[in-house]
Amino acid sequence: MRFLTKLVSSAAIAACITGAGAQTLGPVASGASAGESSGNPAQSSLPVKQFGSVLSENVRWQAFPAFPPQARLAVLVGEPAKPGPYVVRVKLPGGVKLMPHTHPEDRIYTVVSGVFYIGLGTTFDPDKLQAYAPGSVVVLPANTPHFHWAKSGDYMTQVAGSGPLGIQYVDPHDDPRNLAGK
Repeated sequence: MRFLTKLVSSAAIAACITGAGAQTLGPVASGASAGESSGNPAQSSLPVKQFGSVLSENVRWQAFPAFPPQARLAVLVGEPAKPGPYVVRVKLPGGVKLMPHTHPEDRIYTVVSGVFYIGLGTTFDPDKLQAYAPGSVVVLPANTPHFHWAKSGDYMTQVAGSGPLGIQYVDPHDDPRNLAGK
């Protein structure tokens, strides 16, 4: 199976805060754990206006400070911190929750594996979760409060949007970046 390719940047993704308080994707920094990546770390994500491909076994998974520590993110296409199209993948292990949050950009999720549970609202409510099987496509308009739960096991989604990518938690206490160092 072939996916858009080249390898993801050799660095993990860090977050920065814009003046309006929205959390956006910032510069990359190293930090993938052993066994989470393969390939040439000198290569970067696939540029948007150039032919290329990436094999699934070469996707470089990295920690993302705006997610719980067990979650992983991989940048496949573009530079999510900058204006323009991007494609990322997100992997959550079973049981992990992403509390209510918003994104400043429109997003299109494609479920790659597992069951993707997403609910709309500013409060985490398991009764509002909708389950989406592999192959499902979900459109999430910008600034829509929502939450995720890897309720029935691991899942992986591919997210396409136009950057800059950002995330802002409804309750700042739920933001893992606010827990760092505490």
